Amino acid sequence: MKRKLQALLVLLILGGLKLPVEQAATRYLREAKLLSPPLDMSVRDSIGQMGFAASLGGLRSLVASITYLQAYTAWTNVDWAKVDAYFTLTTSLQPRYERYWDEASWHMAYNAASNYRNNPKLNAAVREKLYADHIQRGVDILKKGLHLLPNSALLWKTLGETYERRSREPKLAADAYMEVYRITQRLHYARLAAYQYAITEDPSLWRKAYDLLKDSYDKNQRPPSLLSTIKELEEKLKIPLPSRIPDVTKP
Repeated sequence: MKRKLQALLVLLILGGLKLPVEQAATRYLREAKLLSPPLDMSVRDSIGQMGFAASLGGLRSLVASITYLQAYTAWTNVDWAKVDAYFTLTTSLQPRYERYWDEASWHMAYNAASNYRNNPKLNAAVREKLYADHIQRGVDILKKGLHLLPNSALLWKTLGETYERRSREPKLAADAYMEVYRITQRLHYARLAAYQYAITEDPSLWRKAYDLLKDSYDKNQRPPSLLSTIKELEEKLKIPLPSRIPDVTKP
């Protein structure tokens, strides 16, 4: 009996010494983004006991694939609440897979929003409210993804497109496109940002748009949209004639 107690005491001591080391190692791996964060209780409750056990067993990717397929089924059934719920599970299980965030946002900001807006069974006020709410839901999904993946050019690009094409917020669209430019250094995205800054009501943003487009012009990237926008901005900003680009000659 005495030996059993001694053995138990040794195990408890070793376990107590081992736990801080394991916790420190786990914390380091998560900070280095080499290990996914733990699932919260709401996710555990949603995916059920078997799914949660599988996720703890390192099968998050498999469980995420299942919830992704369930989201697809919900989409074919035009059940937007379930689409959102299943994508929430999917992104929680695989938070560093950017395409899950991108598709989750697309379903809300485009598919669900348009479906509600075109639903003749709803009155006009309700349709517009649901349309706006689901666009905002798409934006919120992207922001949550970007909180985890701040250097995802894909998510920043989708956010810019959503602000530009869905909620019609040019300044926010431009800021998002500038993030894509920061990450990729592709002048195409600087121009997209400039086009959005140019249509705001803020003269300081007109100047920012002009500087971005002039930089592209000086680097010999001169699509027709750039030339016409620069000419418009030269008028708005009253750029001195000697500093203006040559007039665009039509063929």
